[in-house]
This record gives sequence, structure tokens and C-alpha cells, in this order.
Amino acid sequence: MNAALAAVTGSFDIPTIEYSALAPILIVLGAAVVSVLVEALVPQAYRRTLQLVITFAALVGALVAVVALWGTQQIVAMGSVAVDGPTLFMQGSILVLSAIAALVMAERRVDPAGDSFAPRASALPGSEDEQAFTRLGWLQTEVWTLFLFCVGGLLLFPASTDLLTMFVALEVLSLPLYIMVGLARRRRLLSQEASLKYFVLGAFSSAFFLYGTALLYGYAGTVSLSGIADALGASAGDTGLVLAGVALLSVGLLFKVGAAPFHQWTPDVYQGSPTSITGFMAACIKVAAFGALLRVMYVALGGIRWDWRPMMYVIAALTMIVGTLFALTQTDIKRMLAYSAIAQAGFMLVGVVATNAAGLEGTMVYLLAYGVATVGAFAIVTLVRDTTGEATHLSQWAGLGKRSPVVAAAFALFLLAFAGIPLTSGFTGKFAVFTAGIAGGATPIVVIGVVASAVAAFFYIRVIVLMFFNEPAAEGGPSVVIPSAFTTLAITVAVALTLVIGVLPQLVFDLVSQAGLFVR
Repeated sequence: MNAALAAVTGSFDIPTIEYSALAPILIVLGAAVVSVLVEALVPQAYRRTLQLVITFAALVGALVAVVALWGTQQIVAMGSVAVDGPTLFMQGSILVLSAIAALVMAERRVDPAGDSFAPRASALPGSEDEQAFTRLGWLQTEVWTLFLFCVGGLLLFPASTDLLTMFVALEVLSLPLYIMVGLARRRRLLSQEASLKYFVLGAFSSAFFLYGTALLYGYAGTVSLSGIADALGASAGDTGLVLAGVALLSVGLLFKVGAAPFHQWTPDVYQGSPTSITGFMAACIKVAAFGALLRVMYVALGGIRWDWRPMMYVIAALTMIVGTLFALTQTDIKRMLAYSAIAQAGFMLVGVVATNAAGLEGTMVYLLAYGVATVGAFAIVTLVRDTTGEATHLSQWAGLGKRSPVVAAAFALFLLAFAGIPLTSGFTGKFAVFTAGIAGGATPIVVIGVVASAVAAFFYIRVIVLMFFNEPAAEGGPSVVIPSAFTTLAITVAVALTLVIGVLPQLVFDLVSQAGLFVR
């Protein structure tokens, strides 16, 4: 019996899973499974509190695991997951940004009109709205289950070392997000529209990714990134199969990044989603997507960089130009931030086309700097409301600095960070990617980026002028609701990190210098 078993198993590789190295991912996904059981078994009155405990415990536990793994350089899970400096830095960034976004989401409930994730403080004490809130209680606690599964996929995406694992991670993070985007469906048709657009276009991008994977597998005989790199290195020349596979694979990744011309979903989805979900999506998806893009381009396709760099040059320039010019014409604050996010993706692509260690490090710095400011900015958007809900039209923000100077000042800081003004995190990020681009021979793209940054400063400063130097409407107008401790903490942390990264950039530069090497 034992001999027969040994004969059978001897012809196969026994799978080995390094659970300690996968701890950040396993903690979050394990918490997601527990969250499913809570939704199924726990009475509704206790779900919210329990879900919050599970969510924040999982995020903190995963972050502790990332810190404990710092300095690890190995490939685990039978060669499908890399635990290296870039992986751990991006996983840590995702967890920090997710925790800040979760604080904003924690204060949201369904209001009497059915608007998901409306601030609790928008109901005046003793009013009918307040009584309706009390009757309804906290609803849609399933958002935390979806949130945890999405975060688990985000952690795996930039760590994947083969294209099939990367695709699985892409779907794990995308499918819950499609649902989260549509959670405000009872009141806003825009939320339903955003969810459908995101789902349909996301399915197309996934198909491009899979087709590109199939073509690269047909050429290299493997889906491993290092295996593809070895096959390309051993080849006498590139073939149409390789170039077609690279192009299709890039489309799937650039869609998630939000780069032009694959950006069409971004404004509509950002505008239609519940704002707290928008902040989470805008910050964390970019970190994970750029992490995966960098790993594919640097590890698998680094040997043919002269073939794909011209394509990335064009896409980076187009993304900066499209995002900047369209943002100038926006009158909705969420759509303006959406086109701003597109322009920011173009700046980050400068670090990708640099194809050097400085480009990798600069992109990681930019991702963290941008993510912190983005979550903070959308947290403030949730607080500015009128009688119909969130006040997102720019004209409704007139005089906000006189009504609530602290909130307006925090929002102004985030806008200045997006513009890349010195002593903010945005300046640190842009300085890092632009210097890396120049060192990598991408000076023309850096020049376009500098010009685009100067133009973009106009629409950021326009909002600051509107808040502080324009008079508020004579009657009505928006008001800033009193946030709970959750949102207050989220904004405070975002402001602090924006200033720290801007004033003491060496702290984050020292951190990424220890993480600027992909393991193969």
C-alpha cells in the first residue's frame, strides 16, 4: 500500500505553500470568509459592529504581517506569488489606504430617501430624518464582505508572478467592486449606470488580458513571468505573436490604471459610485494595477523594452493631455477629480517608461502620495451636502471657506498635492518620477508632464479660489455636516501623511530604496 502510494506520488510534485509568506493575503481573505458567515448567521442589529471589528482587525493584522515580512525576497506558492520589496511596499500602501477609506465608509448608512452611504450627521437631532435613521438602522452591511474580498484581490494582484494568478486576482478584486459601485441604486440611477458600465467594460478588458496571456503562452510555453523573460532572451528575434500578446495584455492592465484611450469608464464610474467607494477605488486600484503593470513590464518584458516603450510613450503623453484638458471643462467636483486621476496616471506612466530602478521607486512613491490625497479629498466631498444630497456642482462650493474653513483648508491641501506644489506629497511624487524619466532617457515625456502639471494647476486653484474668495449663495447652498469620529480620523490621517511625505520626503525615499528590486 505504502509502496503503491509512493509510486503514484513520486511522479508528481507535492505542492508546498508557504503560509507565513502569504499571511497578509490569507488574513484578509480569511476575514472575508468570516464576514460572509456573519452576514448569514448574525442578527441584523449586531452585524455592523461585528463587521467593523472584523474589517479593521484584518487590515491591521495584515499590515503587521507585511511589516514582519519586510526584507523578504522569495517566490512562494509554487512559483506563483512573489514576496519582495515592491510587493510588500505596495501591499502596505494598499492596506493603509484601505483602512483610511474604510473609516470613511464606516460612517455611512442608508438615508430615509434610500441614498446609500449618506452621512449620519446629515440628519438633524430630533428631526423626522433622525427618527427614520433610527428605525432603519445600519443597512447594507454586506459592503464589508465585498470590501474584504476586493482588498484580498488587490494584495494578490501586484504580487503575482504568473499571468493566470494575476488574472484570478484581477477578477477577485473586480467582481466585488462592480457591486459596490452600484450600492446607491435605490436613489441614484447614476449608480446603476456606473455599475453596468464598469462591469461591461471591465469584462472587455479581462478578455483582452486573457487573449494576450494566451498569445504569450503560445510563444513561450509558460505563463510564468520569468519563463516568458527567458523565452524572449533565448529568441533570435521578436515575432508578431509576442507583439500582439504584449499589446493585448497591456490593454487589460492599462484599463485598470485608467490610462487613455482606455479611460472612458473613469468619469462615469467615479461620479455614479457612492463617494466613499469612489475614494477607495481611485486610490487602491491604482496602486495594485500599477504594481502588476510594473512587474509585467520589468520582469517579463524587460528584454524587449525597446519594442513596448514607444507605445508607452504615446499612452503616457496622451493620458496626461486628455486628463488635463478634459478636467478644465468639468463643473462636477467628482468628474473633475476623475479626469485629474487620469492625468495622474499619465504622470505615473513616466516612471514605467523610465525602465530603471529609479522609475520603479519613483512610481511607488507617487502611488502612495496620490492615494493618500485622493482618499482624503473624496472623504471631504462626502461632507459637503445640500437638501438633495451631496453638493458636487462646483458652484455649490462657493464660499465654503467662510462656512467651514477647516474643511475647506484640508480640501485645498489635497488639491495642492494633486497640483504638485512643494511641501506636499504630490511634489515629492512628481519629482521622483520626473527625475527617473530624465535618467531613463524619457526627457520629452517629462517635458509634456511638466507642461501638463502647470495647466492642471489652473483647475485645482480655481476650486480653491471658489471656496475662499467667492461669496456663498444668498439663500440655501451647501453645508458641511458634522462628521463622526471615523471620518474625522480619516481626514486627519490623510492630511498628516500628505504633509509628512511632502515636508520629510527622505523618510519615504529611504523606505522605497529598500524595496526597489523585483525578485525573479
